[in-house]
Amino acid sequence: MSAATGRSRAVKGAAPLYLSFDDNTLLGALFGEHDRHLARIEQKLGVSMTGRGNQIAVSGAPDATNTAKDVLLDLYDMVKRDIPVGLAEVDAALRMAAHRGAGHAVAPPGAPESVIRTQKRQIMPRSPNQMAYAKALYDKELVFGIGPAGTGKTYLAVAVACTLLESGQVDRLVLSRPAVEAGERLGFLPGDLRDKVDPYLRPLYDALYDMMPADKVVARLGNGEIEVAPLAFMRGRTLANAFVILDEAQNTTPVQMKMFLTRLGENSRMVVTGDPTQVDLPRGAHSGLGDALAVTGGIDDVTVIRFDNTDVVRHPLVTQIVRAYEAREAAREPDGPDDIT
Repeated sequence: MSAATGRSRAVKGAAPLYLSFDDNTLLGALFGEHDRHLARIEQKLGVSMTGRGNQIAVSGAPDATNTAKDVLLDLYDMVKRDIPVGLAEVDAALRMAAHRGAGHAVAPPGAPESVIRTQKRQIMPRSPNQMAYAKALYDKELVFGIGPAGTGKTYLAVAVACTLLESGQVDRLVLSRPAVEAGERLGFLPGDLRDKVDPYLRPLYDALYDMMPADKVVARLGNGEIEVAPLAFMRGRTLANAFVILDEAQNTTPVQMKMFLTRLGENSRMVVTGDPTQVDLPRGAHSGLGDALAVTGGIDDVTVIRFDNTDVVRHPLVTQIVRAYEAREAAREPDGPDDIT
């Protein structure tokens, strides 16, 4: 297996950094089909790589070559442990290595202590913020996950919830969303109440079916161990021995958010996720998410994880789209015509 052949220009006069791998049979998985994993590393770091046998030479600026070394060793460790490696894992390794290079302590992607193991799949946090978020989901009773679409806020919360339910640490899951989307009104939709609200809750069902076999999801929905319901259904309840997730919380009002947060019962955990830039409330209405963050900011046991565009783990184009919108919002006047508080 030969490595990539100098797709990026090396720094003139810089000595290459050499890496050797002890098992040639794993290099195909490490390098990727047509060396596409190496090509991604070259593109992101501005290095060039050439290989022969079980050795690869990395040329470029010293900081970049050292980061490339860390990335390759992290990915090789994953391959040795039979963890599938694709471009998403390469991008994750690049994020983690860059974070370590900036002087921060962070485990490599696929580190055993960071993997979330559900019945259907192993899920790995793919950015330092995702790792911090996953740890908080296990350790804290109230966690806010704030940030743009595609950062894994809801997906990771559902994954951790499923592991805790399966292990018996909680008795049930309660997944909720406010039924407010893009100006639509439930009364104008066809069908009975379930038909009306299910489209708003579909992303939560999708995440559940990613974590558990379909028959287990259906059975637990049937016996009440898993409940997926609009936020309005939470009023008047005390949720004990439960893992409770409120998704799309930017579309709550302050009154709804206070109602939800005060449902927390004994041996329960709550996760509140939302994107303050995608508020679908009527113009002039205040979001309960921002209000809750302000009110709970002084409470020690409340954890807030803030994601940004570097945490987006969907298609790379999504990151560029998020950055473009953020740039426009940053340039807009605070009291511009489209602002919603």
